Amino acid sequence: MLGRSLTSSLLTSNAATCLCTSSTDCSPTTPISQLVTFSSLSNITRHVGKGHSMSIILPSKKWKLHSTPQIENAVLTNEDKEKWDACREALAVFGFSVEEEDKILGKAFGHIHSPYWSEERKKEVPQYKVVNETLNYLRSLRLTDDDICKILKKFPEVLGCSLENDLEKNVQILDKVWGIEGKSLRNVLLRNPKVLGYTVDCKGDCIAQCTRCWARF
Repeated sequence: MLGRSLTSSLLTSNAATCLCTSSTDCSPTTPISQLVTFSSLSNITRHVGKGHSMSIILPSKKWKLHSTPQIENAVLTNEDKEKWDACREALAVFGFSVEEEDKILGKAFGHIHSPYWSEERKKEVPQYKVVNETLNYLRSLRLTDDDICKILKKFPEVLGCSLENDLEKNVQILDKVWGIEGKSLRNVLLRNPKVLGYTVDCKGDCIAQCTRCWARF
């Protein structure tokens, strides 16, 4: 009875057993890279007591980022995992914890639901070049790393916005339309960094894209 109930629970409540790549517990706060399941599964019988046995699932080929309360499952190859880790390195200068880095990247690239993206953002593996170019552009606006840290906390999605079509274009709008540049621009971005991601202007006639609308400015 015990063996059957344990096996049934494993097979019906989850598609795979959670395995840790380190000795830490599989807690909700465990970094995203430490919790993995695998896309290909194989069952092995293990004895759990006299006369009882249960089936467990062993690892196979592809990495799978295991869901925390914020992060949905995402299958990663070894190459993709290296790309994710490289993007973490790009964020290391800001002093975030690993969990915070994962949350920022997750929201920016569709692995964590964000009202900013609505349902439109497809999951992507972050690219170091893209993340680094965005960070360097923000620095070019005379923002310090401490400023950028604050912006990333308020609007992590900025890393997933288009540099050319969103960030650069919106900074030009702030300058040409509103006369905002230099110190004034810094103050605006620290107060409301989401302005970097505005992509529509309903002009008072709502089109249900409020999180990305200039009407909020």
